[in-house]
Amino acid sequence: MCALALTACGGGSPAATGGSSSDQAGANSSDSEKKGTKPIELSFYYPVAVGGPLTKIFDKLAEQFNNENKDGITVKPIYTGSNQDTLVKAQTAVMGGTPPDLMLSSSTDLFTLLDMDAIIPLDDLAAKDGGDAYLKDFYEGFMANAQTGGKTYSIPFQRSTIILYYNKEAFKEAGLDPNKPPQNYKELSEYAKKLTKPGRWGIEISSTDYIGWMFQALALQNGKNLMDQDGKKVFINTPENVEALQYWIDLIKKEKVMPEGTTNWATIPSDFISGKTAMMYHTTGNLGAVKSGAKFDFGTAFLPAGKNFGTPVGGANLYIFKGIAKERQEAAWKYIRWLTQPERLAQFSIDTGYVAPTRSSNETETMKKYIESFPQAVTARDQLKYASASFSTHNSGEVGKVFNDKLQSAIVGSVPPAEALKNAQEEADKLLAPFNK
Repeated sequence: MCALALTACGGGSPAATGGSSSDQAGANSSDSEKKGTKPIELSFYYPVAVGGPLTKIFDKLAEQFNNENKDGITVKPIYTGSNQDTLVKAQTAVMGGTPPDLMLSSSTDLFTLLDMDAIIPLDDLAAKDGGDAYLKDFYEGFMANAQTGGKTYSIPFQRSTIILYYNKEAFKEAGLDPNKPPQNYKELSEYAKKLTKPGRWGIEISSTDYIGWMFQALALQNGKNLMDQDGKKVFINTPENVEALQYWIDLIKKEKVMPEGTTNWATIPSDFISGKTAMMYHTTGNLGAVKSGAKFDFGTAFLPAGKNFGTPVGGANLYIFKGIAKERQEAAWKYIRWLTQPERLAQFSIDTGYVAPTRSSNETETMKKYIESFPQAVTARDQLKYASASFSTHNSGEVGKVFNDKLQSAIVGSVPPAEALKNAQEEADKLLAPFNK
């Protein structure tokens, strides 16, 4: 999962400094009274997919906005569970005719929300408040899942990439240089063997939630991305992908450096913190939880390369819904602009571990000082030069389930990789056929 640099490009206007019209609300506290407009309370759905105090952070952000904003707009944050739970609740609300005003949801939900005709393009709102300078401040890797058909449908906020976490003390114990994490597949296998011992695995990679995301990293490192930009075609069954999947399986069954059976996404960070695994592939969004929980020195690194480095981006974007009044859409945009000011994005990144998604947020003194004191925080941002769009298609729920199920049949079960990916390709093609007429 990075993207942001406006301050150096403009003068003192709110747009040039990363601010927005909402920043001026305090100076116009009686505007809504003068105009006779009714106060607007925005419903804001948001998920939590990692450890750490994220609900408190979102509540605090809304409280701060509400205290600063005096033009009749308040935000009501609504915790909606996991990413999948959030999407389901939004779908239910849309079908019931009561959509939320604003939602933070997985960037890969784009085509699902478009298929539902649930969200609006944001280009017109951006043109009035920030324009191209604002949109181009976001890193291209993060915008890849926000745009399609020449339009922008969401704004990156809580963004991530997969990174390698490693226990430096375990490295020393195994005779490995703690400042030289594995750079490629060969080194990853060698290091993991040396690090594996009774009670500790060399490495853990999730084979439950986000299994497709994990595999996409291997696919990108060994070949190309798994789908086209329009979300209508997938490229699952390729020789390069079969080779990548076989490498994952070999880590488990041949090298025996990773547990057999299911390796659970939610428990891997706690395994790492407690010393049950020496390395893990996981989202940078868990960096804050690892930093506060680990009692040992740890490092972060790019994912080891296959034929090249590569990682899919991840995390969540901000969407505005279609079935609400125009003034509510404009109010939701004000909150988006407020949330994505450089200093605010920098602080959110520091508080959580997610990547600040704009160039300007990474140029703030706040972020520069933090990176000096905690260099692990820069890994995900620097890895963005090798990042690609996360797996996202039309009919994404069904396509994603097929893909994940077939991967599990090979990783957890006994289906040969070539057969598993062939089956996934055939079933995905059928599900996507209606979008290719």
